[in-house]
Amino acid sequence: MSDLLRPSRRVLLEALVLVLVAASAGLSLNYTLVMKAFTGRNVVIAPQASKSTAEVQFPLPVDYEEIDKLLTEGHLLVDARDPHIFAESHLPGAISLPLGEVDLLFEAFSARYPKETPLIVYCNGFGCPDSFDLGVRLIAEGYPKVQVYEGGFPEWRDRGRLLESGGAP
Repeated sequence: MSDLLRPSRRVLLEALVLVLVAASAGLSLNYTLVMKAFTGRNVVIAPQASKSTAEVQFPLPVDYEEIDKLLTEGHLLVDARDPHIFAESHLPGAISLPLGEVDLLFEAFSARYPKETPLIVYCNGFGCPDSFDLGVRLIAEGYPKVQVYEGGFPEWRDRGRLLESGGAP
């Protein structure tokens, strides 16, 4: 009976070594990607070029470290959160365009902000899809310069940055 177990133990040991070598190689080749995923930062994989005219375009991510530079260059902050939450507290200079009310508010938004306006959309942080969904919608509506600040309100607040309150929802 022990003769039957010996070959299977050896096979299991070889398989384990193979898995460990493959995992090590994969992690070392994708170190940056893995570290971004573990720190909660966005991982963007460039889409392949497509000949389809109905292709959906996605907003690009923007990191906290880039925000100040983009704001000085004239980017507009767009808050995708609920208007009541926006009124309680939001990033300075941001305007409210809640994803849930975009159909009602888009005409006024587009009349006030030309399509060339570079936009940075944010919401309640990495787990909140509203900023991304609003960014996709804005691109589809003709705003080509849309980025998403995925750290959003929580990252801004947690870094001790100034906040505003009030404002018309």
